[in-house]
Amino acid sequence: MSGFVHSVGGQTWRFDSLREVMAKASPARSGDRLAGVAAGSDAERVAAQMALADIPLKHFLDEALIPYESDEVTRLIIDSHDRQAFAPVSHLTVGGLRDWLLGDAADEASLRALAPGLTPEMAAAVSKIMRVQDLVLVAQKIRVVTRFRNTMGLRGRMSTRLQPNHPTDDPAGIAASVLDGLLYGNGDAMLGINPATDSLQSICTLLEMLDAIIQRYEIPTQSCVLTHVTSSIEAINRGAPLDLVFQSIAGTEAANASFGVSLSILQEGYEAGLSQKRGTLGDNLMYFETGQGSALSANAHHGVDQQTCETRAYAVARHFKPFLVNTVVGFIGPEYLYNGKQIIRAGLEDHFCAKLLGVPMGCDICYTNHAEADQDDMDMLLTLLGVAGINFIMGIPGSDDVMLNYQTTSFHDALYARQTLGLRPAPEFEAWLARMEILRQQDGRVHMASQLPGAFRHALAQLS
Repeated sequence: MSGFVHSVGGQTWRFDSLREVMAKASPARSGDRLAGVAAGSDAERVAAQMALADIPLKHFLDEALIPYESDEVTRLIIDSHDRQAFAPVSHLTVGGLRDWLLGDAADEASLRALAPGLTPEMAAAVSKIMRVQDLVLVAQKIRVVTRFRNTMGLRGRMSTRLQPNHPTDDPAGIAASVLDGLLYGNGDAMLGINPATDSLQSICTLLEMLDAIIQRYEIPTQSCVLTHVTSSIEAINRGAPLDLVFQSIAGTEAANASFGVSLSILQEGYEAGLSQKRGTLGDNLMYFETGQGSALSANAHHGVDQQTCETRAYAVARHFKPFLVNTVVGFIGPEYLYNGKQIIRAGLEDHFCAKLLGVPMGCDICYTNHAEADQDDMDMLLTLLGVAGINFIMGIPGSDDVMLNYQTTSFHDALYARQTLGLRPAPEFEAWLARMEILRQQDGRVHMASQLPGAFRHALAQLS
């Protein structure tokens, strides 16, 4: 094809490349406008969406949005594409794929088999012509199950990352937040700290502290200190008790370079993590964070819209068989997702595309204080993602991170979602909560204990 043409309301629109029609078909968001790739009007956006719906899926294998020769993420996408898995939908257009996904033939087993056959660009394209209810309906069909010390992603389960950040990495403050979160049934996805400093000694100290808590109370969970992958490698070399290897990733080689990583460095981190042999149920051990706008903020988007760049990051993630992936959806700010509506849409897109590609996606349902969003918006996204089958969300004291200074979801927000939607923690963690008399099950729903469990009274006395 030499371009894509569609008429709306008597006006004919022409899009010269797949990159252009993808960008202009995206639902409105501030980042694409900032990048100069957004549709100029609602009419042009509709024309682009209709043109996109008519493009054969096979075309995505012939026209790379970012050249194969100059981008290692593109090379990974093309070289790892499974044509046999693609075969059942290879005859479809983007619009035909949407219809198929919404139909009964697209069940959990068929969607799992299809995942290696879809490229990120195909997933991004179909998401652009789907309504919110479509994104929810298809995502809830899909389960991506991973294992380390417990099992993530099972149907009817929703886990939480207990995030006990502290502005000075004070051990007592972190311990207080960990205890608070555990008493609300949070922490089955992991105990994960964003360190206030990049000091390797401090990172090792935090890892040892989290490991001591897990070992003392025999908690079937895992820990992570969100430092650069090269620091994790060095911590492993020093003998620190490191469970999950963390790294922020993006959808282009240049954007990843801005994070100081490449596929080879990520491979080194993955192999270092495997050498620890710390998983008891499985060896999914990478933890990745992503977010729409990161490639644009690094001037590394190559004219590709931010949602497609984000979806390309999921090809990087799935290559390393991660335990968890987290879209930190509103953290980058209103320059990229301006208001609550854009944040909600982006969170649902990210979850849908990741699950479609076989990635175990969770979401940091969040916003910065200068965005046109509030906690009501976050409640809506939390509820929608709970219905859609999100693997995990954040659990943070009071929903206000005192170190990173942004608003997210709290310990009791997770309890709300579990109670309202009938969701439960990871099975191994749920059994531990029952044994510790923290939470109990009644009528298929989660309830808090009526008094402080005896096992934690001594710990609370020490903190006070």
